[in-house]
Amino acid sequence: MRSKWIEYQDKKIFYQDFSKLFFNYQAVKEELVEVQALVIKEPPNSLLVLANFNDTAIAGDLMSALNASSALTKDHVRKTAVFGVSGIKKKLGDLLSRLTEQPLRYFDEESKAKKWLVEEN
Repeated sequence: MRSKWIEYQDKKIFYQDFSKLFFNYQAVKEELVEVQALVIKEPPNSLLVLANFNDTAIAGDLMSALNASSALTKDHVRKTAVFGVSGIKKKLGDLLSRLTEQPLRYFDEESKAKKWLVEEN
């Protein structure tokens, strides 16, 4: 599993690493399965998630896999920050967010995403 726990400003963040998988949809799906198994073990509304999609295409049946994963894990996630998503990938992400009712916030930089995640709201 590429994804891992990181710490930022004394807060625990689950860093979901889908970066540099380009068009390897099978690798993304395999990472999703491992991520799901970890996330559903966490208490409801507890996780801060940072998802990195730099250099990874989102197309084909990957949207349905992301949708299913989000639906399964959304009750365990408090906030999700995503970076490495722009253009058509952002539009697909917005669609995913509407379908699953799991709000996502997009960032151009990892540092800004981390800062937003640890802010109290």
